[in-house]
Amino acid sequence: MNQLGVVVVAAGKGLRMGTKESKQYLRLNGKPILVHTLEVFNRMQDVDEVVLVVGADDVERCETYVRDFGLTKVKHVIAGGSERQHSVYQGLAALNTDWVLVHDGVRPLIREEDALRCLQGARQSGAAVLAVPVKDTIKIVNEVGVITTTPDRKSLWAIQTPQAFRRLALMAAHEDAAGEGFLGTDDAMLAERAGTEVHVVEGDYTNIKITTPEDLDWAEYLLGKRGAMN
Repeated sequence: MNQLGVVVVAAGKGLRMGTKESKQYLRLNGKPILVHTLEVFNRMQDVDEVVLVVGADDVERCETYVRDFGLTKVKHVIAGGSERQHSVYQGLAALNTDWVLVHDGVRPLIREEDALRCLQGARQSGAAVLAVPVKDTIKIVNEVGVITTTPDRKSLWAIQTPQAFRRLALMAAHEDAAGEGFLGTDDAMLAERAGTEVHVVEGDYTNIKITTPEDLDWAEYLLGKRGAMN
């Protein structure tokens, strides 16, 4: 077995969007944001199965999306946990593959070629994440708003998804973190904590995470631009 599974995590509420509807279900060029994301992995020849993790109240709705949009590689739609970390673990447990990509449901502009390069990076090194160099100067600021230091920008990368791992190794990292009550901000953090070297694969600045209304406007523009080029 050397198969590839994908865990797409979309169980959050996304309060910064300022809408009653969770951001992953907002319309982007006529389709829910989440459907755009799933369609990317559904098209990828290397992907064997996808697990979609959503809020408990949204399972039925998402099962309808899977049927209506012909998302044949989505084998399971399951309810997530109270934290993203818990949701990812449940998704990992539902797969039966050697390798896994973990991806945010609200990153619909991921390019297939970038996801594959991330996977290739993981297969060479054990674990890899997509990321882009930080463009802006970053400041470390204390609790009263005073700058304390300025890190060297050359060493700073903005981390994206997907993130690629050996599935069982990532599950073990999750289990170790859960046993000690540790919550990480992403899966790479758990892998790092478990002693895994996680390598960076340079991605693309268009692989945005839709969080605010401005992000949705930008995503619509980028999708339109891609459509015009095809």
